[in-house]
Amino acid sequence: MRKDGAMTVEPDLYDALLARGRAMYPNVNIGRPGRARTYAASVMALNALRARVSVDLTGADNVAPGAAILVGNHLSTFDPIVVVLKTGWRVTAFTKSEWFEDRLAPFFRFMGQIPLRRGDEAATDWALEMAKSTLADGNKVGIYPEGTRGPEHGKLYRLHTRVLVPLLQGSPDVAVHAVSTNYSDIGFGRQRATVRISERLRVDARSMSADHMVQVIRDAIVELGDLVYVNQYAFVAKARAEREAARSKDA
Repeated sequence: MRKDGAMTVEPDLYDALLARGRAMYPNVNIGRPGRARTYAASVMALNALRARVSVDLTGADNVAPGAAILVGNHLSTFDPIVVVLKTGWRVTAFTKSEWFEDRLAPFFRFMGQIPLRRGDEAATDWALEMAKSTLADGNKVGIYPEGTRGPEHGKLYRLHTRVLVPLLQGSPDVAVHAVSTNYSDIGFGRQRATVRISERLRVDARSMSADHMVQVIRDAIVELGDLVYVNQYAFVAKARAEREAARSKDA
């Protein structure tokens, strides 16, 4: 066992887990989630994004070396990237499996992200096991439980628990931190990402209910980012906003 409470995953166990994933996604190159050999080179290449995104990050010193679960709000595909740009940490995030079939698939593969197929119980179980293996390696897992990117900045939408709660329960000794990210235009096509990372949250999967853990995390993200909580899933709010925009356009 590692000092941070994580267990080391032996190579043959990881290879067996990887083989399961490849069988689950037979026509998709999923790379090596959590252990991509191209990770360091990809992070170096990401420095080119500094021409488009300026990162203001505080709270990195709240996170001890080793395994951690970073739970954040979701506004942009840049969300997990901006933390890495500033810290150099290996952060493995859950990513919609559709992205591994998109033109940006090489990026997610080179960064070793974990594909997650929504509505597929077996694929979800595999993704959780892969995340736990990443933590066991002493690295960090990023999760954005709003699922869909929020339609409005300044708001946090209801958190999905299908992946979040089992991840917490399956890694009870791993530190959990809230992350809030906000973006603002600074001119000339550039954005500033303001990122705040909390101290280790008082989340104990052994003694707390699922609802209590989610509430602690939700409240921490809201406080960090000075957000307004909306008790509605982001995909519902987004669909409603699109319908309203379409009606306004037709009016």
